[in-house]
Amino acid sequence: MTRAMPHYRADDLEYLNAMELPSMTNNDAVALGVVAVQVIREWGLNLAVDIVVSGDLVFRAKLGSTGPDNDPWLAGKAATALRFEQPSLLVKLRHAEAGTPFTERNDIDHDAFKAHGGSIPLRVGGAVVGTITMSGEPDAIDHEAAAETLARYLSR
Repeated sequence: MTRAMPHYRADDLEYLNAMELPSMTNNDAVALGVVAVQVIREWGLNLAVDIVVSGDLVFRAKLGSTGPDNDPWLAGKAATALRFEQPSLLVKLRHAEAGTPFTERNDIDHDAFKAHGGSIPLRVGGAVVGTITMSGEPDAIDHEAAAETLARYLSR
């Protein structure tokens, strides 16, 4: 199934900064990862997904045509979400809307930090405790799948 390409503005993603999880244990991370796999399969996507909690990779799945080439993207998007404590796509959009693309910042190691959609911080009690990150499709779809996964997980 081909998904329509979503288009976002920074304002469209602000709600994710207020999204809170009741907890994020290893068991919670695996449950979130299972929901992510369901979304990926249901939508017919080629995505890799990482769930990282307190710096520890707790869940990883690579579906479709994803593989080792996705690893630097997973790590870079997650590093961006952690550093800025907001979704990686929101970081990208805020920079673009301000007229200074993220890729033009000279104070950032662009090999380590990637402001492309797909990583969302996981918050418990107001603190960022980890990330859910997806890679493999265009970044807006990576973001959409990660956001859908969180929404489904929270609605359970």
